[in-house]
Amino acid sequence: MLDETKLTHGSASPFLPGTNLQWAWDSTSLGLFKTCPRLYEYVMIQGWSSKSESIHLTFGSAYHSALEAYSRSRAAGISHEDSIHDVIANLLRSTADWDVDVSTKPGKYKNRNTLLGLVLDYLDHFIDDPTETYIMSDGTPAVELSFRFELDWGPEGFDPMPSLPYLLCGHLDRVVSFNDQLFVMDHKTTTTAPGDYYFNQYQPNNQMTLYTIAGQVILNAPIRGVIISAAQILLEKPNRFIRGFTYRTPDEIDEWLLDLRLHLNLAESYAEAKYWPMNDTACNNYGGCKFRGICSKSPDVREMFLKADFEKKEPQDRWNPLKAR
Repeated sequence: MLDETKLTHGSASPFLPGTNLQWAWDSTSLGLFKTCPRLYEYVMIQGWSSKSESIHLTFGSAYHSALEAYSRSRAAGISHEDSIHDVIANLLRSTADWDVDVSTKPGKYKNRNTLLGLVLDYLDHFIDDPTETYIMSDGTPAVELSFRFELDWGPEGFDPMPSLPYLLCGHLDRVVSFNDQLFVMDHKTTTTAPGDYYFNQYQPNNQMTLYTIAGQVILNAPIRGVIISAAQILLEKPNRFIRGFTYRTPDEIDEWLLDLRLHLNLAESYAEAKYWPMNDTACNNYGGCKFRGICSKSPDVREMFLKADFEKKEPQDRWNPLKAR
């Protein structure tokens, strides 16, 4: 059903030329569309974003990069202490210009000092990590793997339509062996205690199912699911680390792919109609959609409020599943 592919289409855009039909998808764009087509339109098609970069994204990206660098270093045979030294030195350089307002709740928990403490605590906590980084057939460690693979079907009924299969893209933090089984490992940060309720949100979950499929395809290996490595950021040290498992059976994967086909058929119909409907049952989820204030206005004035409250990124600066990390 699925085949790994080298990208040969020569396109830097995830959209078919001259259309709003996306052919290269990742978990972020799929998640936006599944949540609300209007939200997807604002972010992916029109390019609206908050005027200030989210500290959650900045913090999470830096945390992922630090743990990636450590895993690569250890897989190359560098000692634990030397690996930590290099990781922290790089982290100090890359965050030197951070200017976070620590008087806000996000800034109090997610700033340069808490990031350094979180990375150090993680590496100290998992000095004897029971998981081992999977070494691929070419001898390289399976760390921060970018993936792109084709589905065996493409857009249907969109006229004119080139012969082009859909592409699934993304990045895997790490693939590991644990108890003689293979898992994708994904790092998450949170300020709440990660108990059963926290881990249950990943079953079912769009991102984790895609990661499981991607691991199976690009490694041609029996990936069982994803290990969620959750880090709870605490103002009192040390920070807390808990791992949970989310499994995917072959039947669950087949169901996700069937659902995906139907979702993308819907995206095709919206692109052809040039209209992306609002899912007003999702407006208040997770503390409220950032565009809730826009959608609460009359359609004839929304553009004015968008320009006042958000900024429109240039096409080359928008979220793009094809953009390499």
